[in-house]
Amino acid sequence: MADFYQNGIITTLHNLSDRPLEDLERELMQFSRKRPMTLILPSLFSELEGDALPNIVEHLKKAPYLSEIIIGLDRADEAQYRHALKFFDGLPQHHRVLWNDGPRLRALDAELAKHGLAPKEPGKGRNVWYCMGYALASGRGESIALHDCDIVTYDRSLLARLIYPVANPQFNYEFCKGFYARVADGKINGRVSRLLVTPLLRALKKCIGAREYLDFLDSFRYPLAGEFSFRKDVLNDIRIPSDWGLEIGVLSEMHRNYANNRLCQADIADLYDHKHQKLSLDDQNQGLSKMSVDISKAIFRKLATQGEVFTPETFRTIKATYYRIALDFVETYNNDALMNGLTLDIHSEERAVEMFARNIMVAGQTFLDKPMETPFIPSWNRVVSAVPDVFERIEQAVEEDTAEFLARAK
Repeated sequence: MADFYQNGIITTLHNLSDRPLEDLERELMQFSRKRPMTLILPSLFSELEGDALPNIVEHLKKAPYLSEIIIGLDRADEAQYRHALKFFDGLPQHHRVLWNDGPRLRALDAELAKHGLAPKEPGKGRNVWYCMGYALASGRGESIALHDCDIVTYDRSLLARLIYPVANPQFNYEFCKGFYARVADGKINGRVSRLLVTPLLRALKKCIGAREYLDFLDSFRYPLAGEFSFRKDVLNDIRIPSDWGLEIGVLSEMHRNYANNRLCQADIADLYDHKHQKLSLDDQNQGLSKMSVDISKAIFRKLATQGEVFTPETFRTIKATYYRIALDFVETYNNDALMNGLTLDIHSEERAVEMFARNIMVAGQTFLDKPMETPFIPSWNRVVSAVPDVFERIEQAVEEDTAEFLARAK
């Protein structure tokens, strides 16, 4: 059970009483009359063949307060798209599958690229961005939640607690970030958050001094959680990265666009586990290695927009400071694990810290070498100004795909 302590500079909504799910869903049904709710599911086709997503779909069938479910489907050919239509057909809510690799959405993507408005690389960020565009186009949801499709410990209470803060008309929150304990199979997980993000934020505070942005990020108990919710108006102006910096990028945009009292985080699960990325010690373009580079760059870029000046010497100092702090955290987490009867591989933890330290330098050098790099996907407000009918065309493409292939899928 969580404590009630309010750490940091944003509101934390705890799970203090294990309130029955039925009570939450009864309220959400009432809220849905004023604030209809949408769920976004960014998915790879491979996740349809795993164990997690079928279970998620079974739980979602029992969430009647949802007005709409939007599934972004990546890495799927035509036969796989037809399979996806059949796979999700049992959902009682209005739902649509965005075939991101299909000819209609690819044609629209190519036109946006001519204007310099399309995402520059494939991945979760691109998938989420197009799902956000479809949510704006359909207009069915006022409160929108997003979570991953590989959560093996999923039950629908996670969704209820995630969307509640932005669905309750008495609350003024525009955005809610989910958090949870990354503990499963007798061990502590979440290495990138524990051993990169938190130590890096603490190192930056020591090296460049106190910054409200650093305090803001450090207020989130699990800053890399892929689960968040927001009001529909947030979607118009948000600029998100297309790489592994998505979660940090979203938080940075919330910090830029909204006062802290409009943001919150909520305890959404006692247990949480999902697909784990490989450490990829020898390949900076894969797994946690690439993730650590992208996340570090996202933080450095945000600080630069606030006037912070970085040099190679600065990054060397940050790296050295980070390394010492991170090693201390390894000991802290080991003690925490032992007291709770869990296991922690100290050797593996320290290898991760060594890789993250190297990648902080890689991220810093990349930042210095490419000062004109623009990793953010444009906001939908900007896209609409260049292509005024873009929402109508997204909706038309999805509807035509559905009409053409759904009958063949059955």
